[in-house]
Amino acid sequence: MTLAFLASPYSRYADGIGQAFIDAARLAARLIKSGVNVFSPIVHSHPIAYWGNLDAHNQQLWRDLNAAMVDKCDVLIVAHLDGWEQSSGIAHEIECFAAAGKPIFDLDPETLAMVRR
Repeated sequence: MTLAFLASPYSRYADGIGQAFIDAARLAARLIKSGVNVFSPIVHSHPIAYWGNLDAHNQQLWRDLNAAMVDKCDVLIVAHLDGWEQSSGIAHEIECFAAAGKPIFDLDPETLAMVRR
């Protein structure tokens, strides 16, 4: 069974981190409904940061946590939501998956069309 890592913008999201969480959760749900087994670090981490009183902007904290999931996931899906091109987190995730030789797909969040890089 293939597990996909869903990369989406967070700290630089135009509508703020709360909306970044909502949009990532909605997108993850749509992917799951379409048969994609997906892990979303934003959907997983945002409520933990909020309810656990953790710094949502501490990139090193979340990178360390996400490193284990990068190892476990088979493919990277890069959601082309506003701000994705400026996201240092997404850039890091792309580098990790590329270095591991794992497939990377670009995702249109409206149509769910994916194109392999």
